[in-house]
Amino acid sequence: MLNKYARAFFTRVLTPFAALLIRLGVSPDAVTLTGTAGVCAGALVFYPRGEFFWGTVVITLFVFSDLVDGNMARQLGRSSRWGAFLDSTLDRVADGAIFGGLTLWYAGRGDDNVLCAVTIFCLASGQVVSYTKARGESIGLPVNVNGLVERAERLVISLVACGFSGLHEFGVPHIDILLPIALWIVAVGSAVTLVQRVVTVRREAAEADAGERTVPQGGEAR
Repeated sequence: MLNKYARAFFTRVLTPFAALLIRLGVSPDAVTLTGTAGVCAGALVFYPRGEFFWGTVVITLFVFSDLVDGNMARQLGRSSRWGAFLDSTLDRVADGAIFGGLTLWYAGRGDDNVLCAVTIFCLASGQVVSYTKARGESIGLPVNVNGLVERAERLVISLVACGFSGLHEFGVPHIDILLPIALWIVAVGSAVTLVQRVVTVRREAAEADAGERTVPQGGEAR
């Protein structure tokens, strides 16, 4: 849902900014690299220290590069396989940094082994959810399924919860409970999404294999 509606909205909003960067001679790849570096810095510098509000502010400023670089490529007419590969690869790096930063917090000053394990699961399951789609498509399957919690949902739920939980530093009572709740939601949602994709790939693979074994009357095997 977020991929369909929110992405379209922010793409329209960020189009003038993308056009400005093009006029300044900035390349889409440079935006991709800068955005990923900013997200990683925000997550790995602030989150392990428990500074969730400021870390989320920094991450949010850079996370929109994921929309800006694609917008620039379309305006330039330079959409390419390399750009898509770079963007997708660095998305995984950024996601790993966000949940890695939270893992470091719970393994350190946050001192909560259960939430540390949940956060590790969020990190790993997010990567595997992405892999299942990429692997399915690489063997010629459409992987035609809308998962319950995909990347956009994982980021929005996690970052919103982190940002609001960070208000605890400014004296807002009990709001820090939002982050553990969000991590459990992301963990369960990612597990459901993984099952959805695996089931879909299994069904599509079975249909494709059955089609290949079909022998039309008077014809050769397809």
